[in-house]
Amino acid sequence: MGAGGAERTTIDIAAALAREGFLPLVASEGGRLEPELLAAGGEALRMDAATKAPHRIVANAFALRSIITARNVKLVHARSRAPAWSALLAARMARVPFVTTYHGIYNATNAFKRMYNSVMVRSDAVIANSEWTAAHIRREYQHVPEHLEIIPRGVDLMAFDPAGIAPDKISTLRAQWGAMANDIVLLLPGRLTRWKGQLVLIEALADLKRNGGIGNIRAVLAGDAQGRHSYEKELNAAIAAADIDGVVHISGHVGDMATAYLAADVVISASTEPEGFGRVAAEAGAMARPVIATDHGGARETVLPDISGLLTPPGDAGALRAAIAWMAAMGTEARIKMGQRGRAHIIAHYTKEKMCADTLGLYRKLIQR
Repeated sequence: MGAGGAERTTIDIAAALAREGFLPLVASEGGRLEPELLAAGGEALRMDAATKAPHRIVANAFALRSIITARNVKLVHARSRAPAWSALLAARMARVPFVTTYHGIYNATNAFKRMYNSVMVRSDAVIANSEWTAAHIRREYQHVPEHLEIIPRGVDLMAFDPAGIAPDKISTLRAQWGAMANDIVLLLPGRLTRWKGQLVLIEALADLKRNGGIGNIRAVLAGDAQGRHSYEKELNAAIAAADIDGVVHISGHVGDMATAYLAADVVISASTEPEGFGRVAAEAGAMARPVIATDHGGARETVLPDISGLLTPPGDAGALRAAIAWMAAMGTEARIKMGQRGRAHIIAHYTKEKMCADTLGLYRKLIQR
């Protein structure tokens, strides 16, 4: 229950279940978001759910089966592979419906890995978090369950509402980032890990500086290292080598992401590997901020090219540099209009309410069947 799209979605669905009179039980190792789960009306069950040891997977399956029986559980939903194996065994023993969600893309480099990944399609229904993810599932597996449902991640429009953020919070955060009032702030949210593309952004900004186009552009890398301290050192070294220490700020974990999006002028999602949905692009769109995203994964659905943002090839620092320069040159009013179009797109297609209604609707169909 740390930060992440799967974890956040778990809490949203738990809250929706609680509102409908159910008691959502969440088996996990605990973590930063567990208090939010409890506040949403869920119950936390501590379990070494991430283990890949076969004997522990089986032991977890029997523990889950006991919980299903004792607590009158009607349905089991798994959101990642290792716990999905335990959940599959438990659901089959207890004869209750089993659902899985594909939150990301699982690479299969050999037959064993493909078999391990296949647990995510051994369910009574598979939820894909985007059209792109659904297409990946169909390509990857010959036998896809009859119920392959596309239910995109939904944004909480009450939490991500530009009108709900006080101007002084925005100015305070920009000051913490070292940004002046007339600076154009680029925000790249995401944990500090290589595939999130922080080094691609640093290379793009270094190129801008070499060509005299950095101007009043500032960038913030918002996310914690989660133990990847060698990568954090590599980022700092790359910033120093490019002589852009005063341009790029590594902020660490940001708790108030709604304010962070609004404190930025442009939001960047530079992931070098495809994200099944990509929470950053959708949340930034909800906050009426234009987005530069990598042209793969779910961003192709949440970002409308030249309308609500731009898409650039994966890992292409030159293309990202050009996109940043174009966004900077277009002016404040044009960026505002682009952001407004992005918010309208998110409101129309990617709300938390729709995600929860569609998910609970699927649950009911499976339970009735």
